[in-house]
Amino acid sequence: MSLQEALARVESRFRELTDALSDPAVLAQPKQMTKVAKERASLSALIQAAAELREVEKQIAGNEELMRAGDPEMAALANLELPDLTARRDALAEKVHLLLLPKDPNDDKNVVLEIRAGTGGEEAALFAGEIFRMYQKYAEAHRWKLEIISSSPAEMGGIKDLVAEVVGDGAYAKLKWESGVHRVQRVPATEAQGRIHTSAATVAVLPEAEDVDLEIRDDEILVDVYRSSGKGGQGVNTTDSAVRIHHLPTGMIVTCQDERSQIKNRAKAMKVLRSRLLDLKVQKEADERSKARKEQVSTGDRSAKIRTYNFPQGRVTDHRIGLTLYQIDKVLEGEIDQFIDGMVAMDAAERLREAGIGNGPAPAPLRARGGEDDDT
Repeated sequence: MSLQEALARVESRFRELTDALSDPAVLAQPKQMTKVAKERASLSALIQAAAELREVEKQIAGNEELMRAGDPEMAALANLELPDLTARRDALAEKVHLLLLPKDPNDDKNVVLEIRAGTGGEEAALFAGEIFRMYQKYAEAHRWKLEIISSSPAEMGGIKDLVAEVVGDGAYAKLKWESGVHRVQRVPATEAQGRIHTSAATVAVLPEAEDVDLEIRDDEILVDVYRSSGKGGQGVNTTDSAVRIHHLPTGMIVTCQDERSQIKNRAKAMKVLRSRLLDLKVQKEADERSKARKEQVSTGDRSAKIRTYNFPQGRVTDHRIGLTLYQIDKVLEGEIDQFIDGMVAMDAAERLREAGIGNGPAPAPLRARGGEDDDT
């Protein structure tokens, strides 16, 4: 299909959606109206970029006509403008091609964020707590709402594991690149010899599943209730409010005890279970796609080391895109957009190549000046 044919199809669909928003039958169904409005909004950027592309192509054609008209002065002016117009046309054409690529259907979803301390004992738990705080700051900067669903604090501070919900526009589209192993290198406070230790925390970013995304039948789960333990006041230890849900087909077990209400704990546990099952489905589809890819940019492999935080050198290195920043304090304060934007750009370039658009090499690894990455 040519670019013109693809755009014609999208523009036809955009007109249909615009007409539907004034259709009384659609307006009478709030869910249907929301769905139509959402799809139309998702096409708006492409429609605008296509209009700009046509306008620039029209200007180029006009300039070329002036250059052939025979007026030397006008031809010189037209020729002077041509390089900038051509560069803008090429940039817009690439943008249009990128917007035509299939969008991740989960990008608009909220997020279930899971953080677990990995190898490294108490030091890993402290680092997991710092990673969670980093995402808290990042969520605040994007005006997203972050709520803890369940957590297990460690004895010396930090967290053993934590599950949180992140609600906001574009939360999954941004945070999905954070899945994987985050490694820290530093001297623990308990280390008398001053030796650098390496520990890790694992991050999983799951698209929050809705009831329409998948069905969980009652005969597929076992629900247990038990007495909560830990912080929460007097009532936490005197009522059977904690909930454990066992999903029989997959063996997944989800627990929640942070709320005093059994109903609320069950609702939160089901939300996590549903999101984990949706993520399992997404991962299987991604694994199938990645077999044909030389670079596994967007598979979200949870076992892959994605980033190293080196405190002695004050640097953070993202191993997927080769980007090193000597700003560890700022990164841990939630300034991680450079890493996320780099992943988005690399994924976009890879998808454009797979679609046969753009024959250039992959973007060179981004490496900040000031030193070499010596991680092994």
